[in-house]
Amino acid sequence: MGRVTTEFDRVSSAKYVLLTTFRKDGTPVATPLWAAADGDRLLMWTVTDSYKVKRIRRNPEVTVAACDARGKPKGPEVPARAVILDAADTDHTRDVIARKYGILGWLTMKGSLVRRGKTGTIGLAVTADDR
Repeated sequence: MGRVTTEFDRVSSAKYVLLTTFRKDGTPVATPLWAAADGDRLLMWTVTDSYKVKRIRRNPEVTVAACDARGKPKGPEVPARAVILDAADTDHTRDVIARKYGILGWLTMKGSLVRRGKTGTIGLAVTADDR
């Protein structure tokens, strides 16, 4: 019997993923990001000092949805939890994303390392929340 495809699996296979984090007052803030599946989690990569990282540190509850490059949702939101990754896992995240997005992904990762250095960006791991 095959594995059941979930909405989280569909989001994980999308080219762009809308990550929604929440401000202290509960206001949602959505950002389209590149993301790549890695086992049962979805890896994303962003600027270390971004507000989304600060919001995740305070509240790891997020939602994810497939979207277009501009952030227009292409499906339902999926409740999830985000974790900020350490340096080794962030390196792994860069590799996984570069593989998924091919030469453009590789060039983007390398360009970011030149511009910001290794600590200028950070990986996020998102897993489906069983709420």
